[in-house]
Amino acid sequence: MAPTLRLPCFRPTASDDGLPSVSASVIVAGTTSGYHVLRVQGYSLTKSALPNGKHILSRPFRVAGRTWAIKYFPNGSLPETADYISLFLVLNDPAADAVVARFEISFVDQVEKQDPSYIATFMAHRFLSKNTKDGGWGYKKFIKRETLEKSGRLKDDCFTVRCDVLVARELSTEDAVVPAAAPPFVVVPPPDSPQHFRALLLGGKGADVRFLVGERSEVFAAHRCVLAARSPVFDALLFGPMKEGTATDTESCVRIDGMLPQVFESLLHFIYTDSLPETQAHDDDEAGATMAQHLLEAADRYDLQRLKLMCEGRLCQHIDVSTVATTLALAEQHCCQGLKEACFAFLKSPKTLDEVITTDGFRHLAKSSPCALFELMSKLAQR
Repeated sequence: MAPTLRLPCFRPTASDDGLPSVSASVIVAGTTSGYHVLRVQGYSLTKSALPNGKHILSRPFRVAGRTWAIKYFPNGSLPETADYISLFLVLNDPAADAVVARFEISFVDQVEKQDPSYIATFMAHRFLSKNTKDGGWGYKKFIKRETLEKSGRLKDDCFTVRCDVLVARELSTEDAVVPAAAPPFVVVPPPDSPQHFRALLLGGKGADVRFLVGERSEVFAAHRCVLAARSPVFDALLFGPMKEGTATDTESCVRIDGMLPQVFESLLHFIYTDSLPETQAHDDDEAGATMAQHLLEAADRYDLQRLKLMCEGRLCQHIDVSTVATTLALAEQHCCQGLKEACFAFLKSPKTLDEVITTDGFRHLAKSSPCALFELMSKLAQR
C-alpha cells in the first residue's frame, strides 16, 4: 500500500480547530466471472435425435447471481448451418432483468480462450430474461461436424466445451488512501528495439550479405553481425570455417537450398524481432500448421531454440487423426520431445490408434522413423 500523504502544518485560526481535512475516494467498476463445462456424451445419437433447428438445453448454472444455460444444436440452428454444430448462451432466469455480459464458448483444452482478460476484449451482449423468448447469443457455426469428427477432440463419441461468462458488477464507491507521490514527470516507454530491428531488415540499410533462396533464387538482404549474434550456425557460416566469400566482399551471396522463400523470410523476421510475423502469430488453420512445420525444420537447422519451441507449441494444437503420424515423424527427426509426448498422449486411445494406423502418414512413420514407432509401442504396452 502506498504511504499516506504527510499533511502540511497550518496555524489554527478562529475557525480552525486543527489540520485541514484531506480525503480520497475511488469509483470501482468490477466484473464477476464464472464458467460451465458441458460434456456431450453419445454425440452420434444426438445427431440422429435432433434435426436441424432443434436443440437440447444444458442444466442451468449460476454466474453473477443469474441463471444461465447453453443451447446445443447438433445439426445447426438454421438451414444454412446444417453442417455445423451451433451453441448459444441464454439467460435462463424468468425473474431476472436484462443483463449485459461478455462470453466465450471454447473446447475445454483451449485454455488461452478462457482467461478473463481475453474475454474482456469481446463485445458485450445484452441478454434478456427467459420470459421474452430471447434466443441468446452464441455461435451458429461453432465447428463443422466433419472437422470435429476428424479431430482428436471427439473421443469415445464424446466431446467437452466450456462456456466462460463475464458480467460487469454495479458501479460502487469506496474510501481510498491519499497517494503520497504525484505522477512521475518522466514516463519510460516499453522496449521498442524489435520494431527498429524490423525496420532495419525491411529497409536493408547497411546490409552486407545477400541470400539466394528457392528455385527462382529470391534475394534477401541481411546483416552479418545480427545473424551471427542470434544463430551459432550463421556465425560459423559467415565468420567461421564455413564462411562464404571473403571478408572484404561486401556484396557476397549465400545460397540457401531446401527452404521455401516465405519460410526464410519468416526466419529472418524472427531473428530480427524475436517474434513471428503477425499473420502467423494468430494463424490457426491448416496453412499455419504447415508453416510451423517448415519453420521448425529451419529453426533446428540454424539452432534457434526459442523459435523451435514456439513451433512445437503451435503443432501441439494441430494434432488430429490425419496429422499425428507425420507430426510424430517430424518430432523424432528434429528431437522435439515435447511434441512427441503430445503425439503419444493423442494416440493413447485404442480407437484413435486404429484410425491412425490406416493413414498414409502412419505408413510413412513406420518407414522413416522406426525408433519413434518402437517408443510408441513401448508406451502403449506400459498402460
